[in-house]
Amino acid sequence: MTEERKGVLAIVATATIWGLSSIYYKALAEVPPLEMLSHRTVWSVVFFLAVLAAQRRVREAVRSLARPAVRLPLLASAVMIAVNWLLFIVAIQQGRALEASLGYYIFPLLAVALGFLVLGERFTPRQSAAIGLAALAVVVLTVGTGTVPWLALAIAGSFGIYGVIKTRVPLGPMVSVFAETLVLLPLALAWLAGLHAGAWSDLGGRAGGHFGHGLGMSAALAFAGPLTGGPLVLFAYAARRIPYATVGLTLYWNPTLQFAVAVALFGEPFSVWHAAAFALIWSGLALYSWGSWRRA
Repeated sequence: MTEERKGVLAIVATATIWGLSSIYYKALAEVPPLEMLSHRTVWSVVFFLAVLAAQRRVREAVRSLARPAVRLPLLASAVMIAVNWLLFIVAIQQGRALEASLGYYIFPLLAVALGFLVLGERFTPRQSAAIGLAALAVVVLTVGTGTVPWLALAIAGSFGIYGVIKTRVPLGPMVSVFAETLVLLPLALAWLAGLHAGAWSDLGGRAGGHFGHGLGMSAALAFAGPLTGGPLVLFAYAARRIPYATVGLTLYWNPTLQFAVAVALFGEPFSVWHAAAFALIWSGLALYSWGSWRRA
């Protein structure tokens, strides 16, 4: 098997794991969002430590935290990825997986807009039309359902801002995410310690933590580490072997699977207004992707 074909398989696996991850968070819906986020952080650190130790890169990762130029953007990116993870968990637990998938569809087009506003990049005519279609989709959904899809916009916005900040972090994908989770680790451990000690309750008024309440639950919570870190390892592997345009287009498989799971497995309502909004989003992404593919 050629290296390019291995790269394609790796990026398809990455998008598939991300797209089906909502099933995992739905299965653990009894675990409150902040507790789930804390476990995701703690076990991601454990996973990345194991991978980096196997690659003999732990010192490289730790030294990166000591660089003054890295600290501030790394702190900002850690906050934004934590917000994004939390919003996704909340969306799944509240039965709004369809809205979460909309957020990840909107993200590439929002990223183009943020590139224009923050990084001084310029729109191509196709990109302008694609962003216009995405904006129209939000308007259609708002008028049709009577509610602004705030959660979708927040998911897209937090991930978009995270992407902009990451351009200021001169680290590879795996080392940078390890560093981000390491920054978040003290907060995650403090929150879990307080829950298990009964010092405070979660936001739903429930006291006590779930870890340690049976081998199955403990193993399921620990699995959040490989579920978070595994796709990033595959992503880094793929990005070195195939064109980035192929990487970007294949990653649309992620929200497509989220969409399918939300409608077919979770049974979330899909109205004519959702159909119109998603059709506009898909049209915008087709315009955007075609331009990116031709340039590549």
